[in-house]
Amino acid sequence: MGQSNSGCPQERGMTVVTNEKNELIPTRTVTGWRVCIDYMKLNDATRKDHFPLPFIDQMLECLSGQQFYCFLDGFSGYFQIPISAEDQEKTTFTSPYGTFAYRRMPFGLCNAPATFQRCMVAIFHDMIKDSIEVFMDDFSVFGSSFDHCLRNLDKMLARCVEANLMLNWEKCHFMVKEGIVLRQKITQAGIEVDKAKIETISKLPPPTNVKSIRSFLGHTGFYRRRLKSEGVTPRARRDD
Repeated sequence: MGQSNSGCPQERGMTVVTNEKNELIPTRTVTGWRVCIDYMKLNDATRKDHFPLPFIDQMLECLSGQQFYCFLDGFSGYFQIPISAEDQEKTTFTSPYGTFAYRRMPFGLCNAPATFQRCMVAIFHDMIKDSIEVFMDDFSVFGSSFDHCLRNLDKMLARCVEANLMLNWEKCHFMVKEGIVLRQKITQAGIEVDKAKIETISKLPPPTNVKSIRSFLGHTGFYRRRLKSEGVTPRARRDD
């Protein structure tokens, strides 16, 4: 992340917030801190990078119908992108332990997604659509046979070594016939909805106010294109 620097201006404090279980300290095993910084003012002053993310439907269509897949995950995605020395000071934040500035790209910066996707496209530009699909730090290698997929995987891993791109082996799955990509199940037969997500949605209580309606739509919105009534627009409701 970066070392304490007394020469950095004191900006943007660090605030501890509860998680979805209202825990300040999670009960699950934690191996380190995840720092969240509010870069709203910095983002307002930043010239926006409009490099596009892939069209999800097109990417899933390309992946579906293959015989074998390898699903790989980048390790600490954004942190693999270095920040130029002259820009590091702009990421400064204060904490009880001192003032810090990032040397590698943190999440929260408005151009972080576009910057990361641009880097991945530059690394795998000659492989995308032909043997691999890339969405941020999610990599999907495919092939029409076991040997074909294995050759594509070997080429992809060699490119990672060449670019010094690290992967999280604990989240990688090799030579499988199906998998979840962007909350959709990809198989040789085509594209299916992730049943685990549908089960979660089915257990949600009926929405009773604006907040709960928005929460429900947040869970279901991604699957609207697969619903028969996808053209139906929810009517506005106002809490009195």
